[in-house]
Amino acid sequence: MSFYIGREASKLWKRICAETTTEINLLAENWKYLLAGIVFQYIHGLAARGVHYLHRPGPTLQDLGFILLPELGQEKAYISETLFTFIFLSFVLWTFHPFLFKSKKIYTVLIWCRVLCFLVVSQALRIVTFYATQLPGPNYHCREGSKLATLPRPDSIFEVLLINFPRGVIYGCGDLIFSSHMIFTLVFVLTYQKYGTRRCIKQLGWTLSVCQSLLIIASRKHYTVDVVVAWYTVNLVVFFVEKKLPELPDRTNAAATLLLPLSTKDNKDGRTKEENHKLLNGNSVVDPADWRQRTQANGKILEDGHTNHADTAMNGA
Repeated sequence: MSFYIGREASKLWKRICAETTTEINLLAENWKYLLAGIVFQYIHGLAARGVHYLHRPGPTLQDLGFILLPELGQEKAYISETLFTFIFLSFVLWTFHPFLFKSKKIYTVLIWCRVLCFLVVSQALRIVTFYATQLPGPNYHCREGSKLATLPRPDSIFEVLLINFPRGVIYGCGDLIFSSHMIFTLVFVLTYQKYGTRRCIKQLGWTLSVCQSLLIIASRKHYTVDVVVAWYTVNLVVFFVEKKLPELPDRTNAAATLLLPLSTKDNKDGRTKEENHKLLNGNSVVDPADWRQRTQANGKILEDGHTNHADTAMNGA
C-alpha cells in the first residue's frame, strides 16, 4: 500500500513540475498582458472609490425587482456575497486543475489572459456608465441618514489612491450601472461554458448566475437595471472580443502538447520561434496529412461522453 502511494505521489510531483515548467514559459511570453489586466483591477477599484465622493444619497428609485423580490435585510445580506465567493473560488481552482489532473484541457496562463481581457473591457464600459450618471444607492449604507453614504473630502491624494481595501470596496456607493459582481460571474461562467468539459457544471454555473442576480436585487445592493445591463453587456463583450483573440491551443492533441516549448533550448533543434507562436495561437504545426481524432471542434472542447461521436463523424461513418 505504501509503495502504491509513493508511486502515485511521485507521478503527481512529476506532473506538477512538468506543468509548472510549461506555464512558466507561457508566463514569460504573456506576463505583460497579465500585469496589464491586474493593474486595471486597481484602476477599476480607484474609479469606484472616486465616484463614492460624488455620490449623493436620496430616495430609493422605483424598481420592479424591489417590488417582486422580498427584501433580505441587512442581517442576510451576506448570502449574496457568500455565493459570489463560492463562484469566484471555484473558477480559480478550476483554472489551476492542469497542475493536478491528467485531463489537461487548458493552459492556466492563457485562460487568465482571456479572462482578464474580458474583465478589462467590461469594467471600462462600467466606469463610463457609472460616472455618466450617479444614482442614489439602494444599499443600506448608501441611503439617507447613513454616515457612509457620502465620503468626506480627502485629506490627501494618498487617501484616494489607497482605496481603503477591502472596506472601501464593500461599502462603496455610486458605482451602480452595471453590477461588478455580475461581470465576474458571467465572465467565469461563459469561460467554463466554452472550455469546461462537465455539462452538469455548466448547467450549475448558469443556475448560480441567475440565483446571484436575484440575490443581488433582494439584498438591495443594485437596482434591477444594473443586473439586466450586465447580462447583455458582458455576453456581447465576450462575443466580440473573443473574435479578436487567438484560439487556445488544443491540449487534447498529444502532438501539440509535445511541440510546446519547455525551454528556450527547444529552438536549437530546428523548431523556430515562429512555429511556437503559431502553436500558442491555435494554429497547429502538425503535418496537414495527419487527420487523426481531435476532441476539440471549432475552438470548443467537447463535453465528456461525446468523443466517440466525434471520432465516428470524422471517419465518415
